[in-house]
Amino acid sequence: MEKETERKIIHVDMDAFYASVEQMDYPELKGKPVAVGGNRQRGVVAAASYEARKFGIHSAMPSKIAASKCKDLVFVKPRFERYRELSHQIREIFFRYTDLVEPLSLDEAYLDVTENKMGISTATDIALEIKKAIKDEIGLTASAGVSINKFLAKIASDYRKPNGIFIIKPHQVIPFIEKLPIEKFFGVGKKTAEKMHSLDIKTGADLRNKSIKELIKYFGKQGRYFYSVSRGEDFRKVNPNRIRKSVGAENTFAISLKTKTEIWEALQPIAEKCWKRYKQSDANAHTITLKIKFDDFKQITRSKSYEEAIESANLFDQGLESLMQSFELSQSVRLVGCSLSNFEIEEKVGENGQMTLGF
Repeated sequence: MEKETERKIIHVDMDAFYASVEQMDYPELKGKPVAVGGNRQRGVVAAASYEARKFGIHSAMPSKIAASKCKDLVFVKPRFERYRELSHQIREIFFRYTDLVEPLSLDEAYLDVTENKMGISTATDIALEIKKAIKDEIGLTASAGVSINKFLAKIASDYRKPNGIFIIKPHQVIPFIEKLPIEKFFGVGKKTAEKMHSLDIKTGADLRNKSIKELIKYFGKQGRYFYSVSRGEDFRKVNPNRIRKSVGAENTFAISLKTKTEIWEALQPIAEKCWKRYKQSDANAHTITLKIKFDDFKQITRSKSYEEAIESANLFDQGLESLMQSFELSQSVRLVGCSLSNFEIEEKVGENGQMTLGF
């Protein structure tokens, strides 16, 4: 196994991607607080411009709450085809430097540049070139994190946003982690952070002082992960063949649905879109999931699994119909969605290079 310090990983994260695309394509939106998704009365914010974030607006926030925080907030409808088009162009820039590119979403990806196609000696120079190419050729800004593994690179990319770069060199890893607030560790949510604070774990140094036995006792399987990353260890490879774990579709309605008949009728085009994506994914799913969000934003999911792969639209339809009968309709519904998951796909992992270069 190659040593951790032999790898050079870049995490590239586009800055407020959806909102920035809208501001680029529609110059009249530049400098204004923009929310992609929803409207002043309904829906959910999919992305917020940096001008909007100053008001405390963020993705997944109910649009009505976002509107109350900023009276000048501009709502725009998402254009996912446009975002996918630009995401593809950005990915082509990545491939100039390495084939080891692992997209996490439309707006972020890991790159392993331990060996690179351009013969550039440092990962930092590659990251700077990529940022410049994205700006010059596409017109958008990106932030980049550079370090020895995925965990550190992803944390680093968030340190100088927007349009920044942050490098954690091999000799800086332990000092950096020791000072890192526990809330900055990926995998530490609000509840986990509260639990850690109750155990007097407030920084990476505090976490590092706990034995693996203690961490497993308090956090179960996740304790092993905390033990490793607190020591700067993350042996996950950049997987260029990363496969999505589910396909789905959903819709938020301008007028709430009040009966199961209305929900079922509204679900039909959503299910059709989901099935089309599933067939294009070349996957074999074993689980169907129905998602319902009520007017008070409470959400329920109901799932049904099968031993055999789901191969017909008729079976998918029957599964959704069965799930529709499995919940009580206590109030009006604002969002309906469905998905297919539990894929039986063998993921292939590319081999990383062995060359050790300057950082």
